[in-house]
Amino acid sequence: MAQASTAIRSTQRDVPFSWEGRDRKGQKVKGRTVAQNEQALRGELRRQGIAATRIRKQSQRSGPGGKVDAGDIAIFSRQLATMLGAGIPLVQAFEIIGAGHEKPAMQKLILEIKSDIEGGTSLHESLAKHPLHFDDLYVNLTEAGEQAGALESLLDKIATYKEKTEAIKKKVKKALFYPAAVLVVALIVTMILLIFVIPQFESLFKGFGADLPAFTQAVINLSKFVQSYGAYIIIVLGAGVYFFAYTYKRSRKMRETMDRLSLKVPIIGPILNKAAIARFARTLSTMFAAGVPLVEALESVAGATGNIVYEDAVMKMRDEVATGQRLQRAMENTGLFPNMVVQMIAVGEESGSLDSMSGKVAGFYEEDVDNAVDSMSSLLEPLIMAILGVLVGSLVIAMYLPIFKLGSVV
Repeated sequence: MAQASTAIRSTQRDVPFSWEGRDRKGQKVKGRTVAQNEQALRGELRRQGIAATRIRKQSQRSGPGGKVDAGDIAIFSRQLATMLGAGIPLVQAFEIIGAGHEKPAMQKLILEIKSDIEGGTSLHESLAKHPLHFDDLYVNLTEAGEQAGALESLLDKIATYKEKTEAIKKKVKKALFYPAAVLVVALIVTMILLIFVIPQFESLFKGFGADLPAFTQAVINLSKFVQSYGAYIIIVLGAGVYFFAYTYKRSRKMRETMDRLSLKVPIIGPILNKAAIARFARTLSTMFAAGVPLVEALESVAGATGNIVYEDAVMKMRDEVATGQRLQRAMENTGLFPNMVVQMIAVGEESGSLDSMSGKVAGFYEEDVDNAVDSMSSLLEPLIMAILGVLVGSLVIAMYLPIFKLGSVV
């Protein structure tokens, strides 16, 4: 079946549609298109010689993955930078990207921005209308590119920045996923054994007419407790997780406490520290290369570190730099940055190549995070097996101890 797609220019908000029809040769064609409404879409398809047989409006959350995430924005940034680099006009670039995107929600976002631009709004002002997807850093860099007449170059830097930061985020999430997976799997296996398996052994042991080993009796008592109060335990755990998540999102004090503790956790803490430094250096490099003044750049850098401890430290650095302090000295005063990072930033300040040197720092720590996560993953795989083996093995041994004891007596 042939594939086709089209887009309709309109100053009003466009809506994504999926359609099927037949072309002039009678062949079936289908595609995804954005249009003001269904009537406008049918008219455009007729002008192309396509007789529409089915048109369906796509909701924002239909299709694979309805929600726009940071990865979508990173891909969009690279597509837009590439198209502008190829000489495609801005409005046409938005139209092509929007019409060809698989996510209806992303289609809608892109085409809303396109409509604003067609109405005379600047790109950075259009992006600022969607703060959930385009943060202040993104908007400020875009504005700097528009004002300097170097939008193509700045968008390329933004695309690189988004790709690098998203790669770091994925690595950090991967590092945090394994310990969480171990706990969840261990909990599920334990609950299954205690609720369904242990009671079968308990009924068997009743016929022995002898006292059970202390370890076995303890496991049986635990099984009875879980059977009696298991539902309450699940409710309490669920409520606890919900309360923690709810409070974490709304309490800066709690986020600061958790962020500070997470940096001190063995194995994971060093990875989080390196990731924060990598984001700091990458953002600083991108902002400084765009010609943003250092004091103003540090304010955006602070929010991009992904950790309140580093965010507060960078804001203090900004205040010190604003009073005439060198960036190197301000970084030393925080006590968070390794000596190598401070020295490389110092060299960048002295040589006037702060963007280049901070970029090198970012590259080094991004690679370091990659290696640390890969190493941790290799260590955790056998650790997961060992934990599950000890857990399940302990329960099995507890159940077979009376049988072994009976065998020795016989």
